[in-house]
Amino acid sequence: MLDTYELGSLTLPNRIVMAPMTRARATEDGLPVASMATYYAQRATAGLIVSEGMYPSAASQSNPNAPGIHSDAQVAAWRPVTAAVHANGGRIFAQIMHGGRVVHPETAGHHPVGPSAIALDAEVFTPQGLKPAVVPRALTTEEVRGEVAVFADAARRAVDAGFDGVELHGANGYLIQQFLSSTANQRTDAYGGSIAGRIRFAVEVAEACAAAIGADLVGIRLSPGGPTWGMAEDDVPDLYGALIAALAPLGLGYVHVMETAEEDVLLAMRKMWPGAFMVNPGGQMLAAKQAEQTGREAGDYWLWQGADLISYGRAYLANPDLVERFRLGLPLRPAPDRETWYAGGDADFVTYPTHQH
Repeated sequence: MLDTYELGSLTLPNRIVMAPMTRARATEDGLPVASMATYYAQRATAGLIVSEGMYPSAASQSNPNAPGIHSDAQVAAWRPVTAAVHANGGRIFAQIMHGGRVVHPETAGHHPVGPSAIALDAEVFTPQGLKPAVVPRALTTEEVRGEVAVFADAARRAVDAGFDGVELHGANGYLIQQFLSSTANQRTDAYGGSIAGRIRFAVEVAEACAAAIGADLVGIRLSPGGPTWGMAEDDVPDLYGALIAALAPLGLGYVHVMETAEEDVLLAMRKMWPGAFMVNPGGQMLAAKQAEQTGREAGDYWLWQGADLISYGRAYLANPDLVERFRLGLPLRPAPDRETWYAGGDADFVTYPTHQH
């Protein structure tokens, strides 16, 4: 885990990745704030940082106080963050996250869109608290192609903002996974129906971003069979096998897989994928594991199973020096209470010190 790793043109000093985590500290108009530069710089010893999800268009914002990457002002506000990470010796990818049907009009100021006009059966975040999701407007075929272009434009802006690359959020029930879903996607055109149709949007987004900034600067995060935000996927092994097969020729920087499916599904994906394979062993598959803070043992296990990189989420919340704690066998500080994850302000954000010997 502490070995170096060559990821495209980047030399990672270790195989430990800070996973993307929503922290809801940006301004109302999606601008990163100064403490976000501190937060990421504190964790720059990670082999790679993947930022919190940032919305690629005004209509795609799913969380209040999430940062964006679609305006000149947002690009300018991200530059001090990426500069702080680089000044501390780190590397950082921007996660591009389109909310799709998880968007609420009170958050984004726009009506949500999705593969089909099928509402999420849950409450979603708004500035006034949780509210029932609304029925999204189904994208026309031409509009789907327009959303592909939205991702590519965001990728270009991210590189302009100083990021070393981008990660496409194809997991956790957001727009890319909505197209993969057999329930959220009831389309009858080329972007729905068969497995080939359901993977088409994900593949076209990856192709467009690779053409925009270079394939080795593009990763994609997947949660095979993951149920977050009402997702359901038929034929998970076949679906993700077809997706991996379609993505493999593109030469992407990495595939980032969450442990949301049975191990044999993930191992089959590992065997099919020719490039860097990142696993997040945080345990969203079983509800009992969702409260756990994953440690080094789980990461070592997946390295033995053939993963190249291991991403950690909650372990990085209260342990900015996670790499050194692993290196020296030091105990991990427990993750903070969930109420502080999105509470705003600097408390339980940039207030965690490194281990004191």
